[in-house]
Amino acid sequence: MDTAPQKDLSRFCIHTMTHRQWTLEECARNYAACGAKGITVWRSTLAGLGAAAAGRLVRDLGLSVTSLCRGGFFVADSPLRRKEALDENRRCIDEAAAIGAPHIVLVCGAVPGVGLSEARLQIAEALAAILPHAESSGVRLAVEPLHPMYAGDRSAVNTLGQARAICAEVGSPFVGVALDVYHTWWDERLEREVGECGREGRLFAFHISDWLTPTVDLLEDRGLMGEGCIPIRTIRGWADAAGFGGMIEVEIFSRRLWAADPHEYLERIRSAYLAHA
Repeated sequence: MDTAPQKDLSRFCIHTMTHRQWTLEECARNYAACGAKGITVWRSTLAGLGAAAAGRLVRDLGLSVTSLCRGGFFVADSPLRRKEALDENRRCIDEAAAIGAPHIVLVCGAVPGVGLSEARLQIAEALAAILPHAESSGVRLAVEPLHPMYAGDRSAVNTLGQARAICAEVGSPFVGVALDVYHTWWDERLEREVGECGREGRLFAFHISDWLTPTVDLLEDRGLMGEGCIPIRTIRGWADAAGFGGMIEVEIFSRRLWAADPHEYLERIRSAYLAHA
């Protein structure tokens, strides 16, 4: 069982996509006011502002930039598209350096017609190709495994074990994993894999939301912490025991919650974080 509610907000972070109707400034201002200490910035919120200015805005409001979302989508069915993906990820790295994000989160990609083995090979090759730019920029690369429901068209990396294997193949301390409980909670090997990630120093990020039953939309029907079946605090305990001390990042895609009053929704996020994270 998960333990009793906490009172600590020192690691509380929210992704801007959680309030996709708000600008970056609105997100940062309201997140800081509700006690968050970090913000994960989605690249779409940088439009018209620029990464450097965005970083100053966030820091002036008392928040740290936890990460930049998102890079990746390396898998392609032609050499030209693969090259375009590499170029886009180098731009993402530049933005992360400018905004002051320690890493970028990577949704690694999948394409119908490209088999999983080939897709994973392409991902490892792409990581190796952009690694020199990441290292010279001081930006780490966090591979995020996605639920197997996305294996055909969004990411060929679907378990923490697969992510660890790709990281080991690339073999750099700049390449690690972003652990999202929504995508990985079902894995019977998860506790062991989290421990191994910690031992290897590869656990860069930790994302939380909840899995609703029934789920009415595969992408945009996540729940607030405590609304579903994920043992969030238990998994966080595994991460903490493995040496992870970073932010606990709330990342919720939900048409239902996006339609609610955004300020009331934010207060519910804070309460759910304290009760279940």
